[in-house]
Amino acid sequence: MKKIINPWKETDGYNCFGCSPHNVAGLHMEFYEDGDEIVSRWTPRPEYQGWLNTLHGGIQSVLLDEICGWVVFRKLQTGGVTSKMETRFRKSISTNDAWLTLRARLREQKRNLAVIEARLYNSRDELCTEAVCTYFTFPKEKAAEEMHFHRCEVEDAEIDF
Repeated sequence: MKKIINPWKETDGYNCFGCSPHNVAGLHMEFYEDGDEIVSRWTPRPEYQGWLNTLHGGIQSVLLDEICGWVVFRKLQTGGVTSKMETRFRKSISTNDAWLTLRARLREQKRNLAVIEARLYNSRDELCTEAVCTYFTFPKEKAAEEMHFHRCEVEDAEIDF
């Protein structure tokens, strides 16, 4: 598995709630490439509760949507926007859990639509939430012009969680 280099981390004004390392209220997600999947490990915090010690469903949705976006960046080498998201909440997630693991992969692509499957697991590797996101992908020129996206690369070193 290799760490994905965030192409915007040094961009002025970059403040994504999901993945900016500079957003004080954000989730600070990082991503890795593992074969055909994009992977993230994230630690829940009490301020993201929906109910006592329970991770808010909206935060779970953000996590899943964000990793789907990174499938577009890394696997398709372009940008895009979420067109549709279907989420299934299977098991509650404790905000006291040590970590969560997210995995996502491209299911299919038709012209400028990418269908991406994402799964969210607790630290016991139990499937808690899953989503299917449809992304409207941009031509590379538009991604460069409007999103300042040029390419999404990985670090050389192999790592393991």
